[in-house]
Amino acid sequence: MDWEVISRNLEFLLGGLVVTFQLAAIALAGGLFLGIILGLARLSSNRFFYYPATAYIHFFRSQPLILIIFWFYFFVPILFGKPMSAFIAAVIAFIAFEAAYFAEIIRGGIQSIPNGQVQAAYSTGMRYHQVMIHVVLPQALKNMVPALITQSIVLLQDTSLAYVIGLHEFLRRTSLVDNREFRSVELYLFAAGVYLVICFVLSILARRLEHKKYKRV
Repeated sequence: MDWEVISRNLEFLLGGLVVTFQLAAIALAGGLFLGIILGLARLSSNRFFYYPATAYIHFFRSQPLILIIFWFYFFVPILFGKPMSAFIAAVIAFIAFEAAYFAEIIRGGIQSIPNGQVQAAYSTGMRYHQVMIHVVLPQALKNMVPALITQSIVLLQDTSLAYVIGLHEFLRRTSLVDNREFRSVELYLFAAGVYLVICFVLSILARRLEHKKYKRV
């Protein structure tokens, strides 16, 4: 096997890995932010918040991610009459999709906080948003860290689906090199090894954080 194909194209492949990390980081930040809003709306007693959030979550959780990517890349430019770059389309699609999953993690984390703490916070004169910001969310986020990291690992793996709209992320660049070099075994073994190392490190981090959480309990 010709492993020199990796060294010859390493800079190009690592450039794709940078794009993968950029997409994953932006999607994680945006998805988490929107997920918190949706998670809070799911817990709201106000039906004008609860029902739209619930419909959003159920809709996006029932759709394949690749279909969501196609929608934003092909359909949204038709609506607005302007073309959209592959990276921007992928970012919007991932944020919209991942927010639905983060919302359920957020909802579960908030519900894990004892109701007595919430009532105690209200008894001091705090309002709803103050209770959430200062009492509930800080504790809930700590409880959610392992689940959030696990979902982040899934998100990182899913970034490879952006190749369908031509985004030159890591796997797409691996495919482009293979089309030129005809070294599928070496290139895809290298890609698998890179994903394995990254996901393994994140999995260890998730396990350690979960272990610390139970140790504190």
